[in-house]
Amino acid sequence: MANHNHAAPAPVGGSLINAITLTCGVLIALMAAILMVRFLFGLGAVTGLNDGYPWGIWVVVDVVIGSAFACGGFSVAMLVYIFNRGEYHPLVRPALLASLFGYTLAAAGVIFDLGRWWNVWNMFWPGSINPNSVMFEVAVCITLYVMVMWIEFSPTFLEQMGKVDARKKLGKAMFFFIALGTVLPMMHQSSLGTLLVVMGVQIHPLWQTPLLPLLYLLSAITMGYAVVLFESCLTSSAYRRKLETHMLTPLAKIMLGFLAVYLIVRVGDLLVRGALPKAFVPSVEALMFWLEMLSFIAPLILIGAESNRRNPARLFLAGVLLMLGGALLRLNGFLIGYETNVDGAGGYSYFPTLAEVLVTAGMFAIEVLGYIVITRRFPVLPREHAQAAH
Repeated sequence: MANHNHAAPAPVGGSLINAITLTCGVLIALMAAILMVRFLFGLGAVTGLNDGYPWGIWVVVDVVIGSAFACGGFSVAMLVYIFNRGEYHPLVRPALLASLFGYTLAAAGVIFDLGRWWNVWNMFWPGSINPNSVMFEVAVCITLYVMVMWIEFSPTFLEQMGKVDARKKLGKAMFFFIALGTVLPMMHQSSLGTLLVVMGVQIHPLWQTPLLPLLYLLSAITMGYAVVLFESCLTSSAYRRKLETHMLTPLAKIMLGFLAVYLIVRVGDLLVRGALPKAFVPSVEALMFWLEMLSFIAPLILIGAESNRRNPARLFLAGVLLMLGGALLRLNGFLIGYETNVDGAGGYSYFPTLAEVLVTAGMFAIEVLGYIVITRRFPVLPREHAQAAH
């Protein structure tokens, strides 16, 4: 591998009090108040859930979509440590930090949606576990991955505290945690697709296929790179840093490679199963399907050419569109294309309440606030670009 000289990470510095952090604080306070009501009086007090729709946006957005958004750390680590692409090393810590919050909050979001949340420990109790359950596999993988990511990110805190010896000792075992941090997200991202497979005819034909585990994994990796583009553009603008175009341009090419494979599998599956005609039947499902597909196809047009990948605005927009496409794939499968009336027991509908939306907004606010605090106070971003920002 070529020798790549990178500046050591450093805290960005600057004030923690600004319009964004204050807004995040308000949203987090509202979330805490709503969750207090939820834990005291049950799901029915604050959500629109019912017997036909046992999960809503707290699972679909906060957990299923949120964990896919948090695949940046895994996607970049896979490049650097598995494929030996050391030139992307400066992107590892920022991507890992975002993943850390995304997965930690996704794990918390599962508890919010459990009816008897006080029994959550049962899923790990030897007498209660069900090793044949897809949900059990997802729960174990996410729990382990959250712990692994905190360990992977801990050198950042040890550096700031001057614990050089502790960091060196941890470094000797880090290869083991990096390996786990690559395998675990691949397992549970594919298993989230398996959750829909086992639901059979309850899922609309446009999203029901045995290839869902592969589609969810490919889209999660693609979304991981898209989130890295999105965050790099955003932090460069917010912190007045020079955009790392020399890394993001080739990274975008890798992202488009995974995207192309995803689209070939997705369209090929629809053709083989004969499900594509369903996309031309006037319905909400068909409309949402085309929005999803356009979100995936547009980045190929937008940054397909090498010259376009050097344009920061196009990189940012492509990242946003891919994040939207991956989010719609999951939203459509778990909610829009989810049918409760297959057994003749109709009458069920679901739309998120304001309280549910505010809790979800509060979850993302924690992630934004945490990212700001840690990047300003701990060595995450490259030193050569780290400047006090306002």
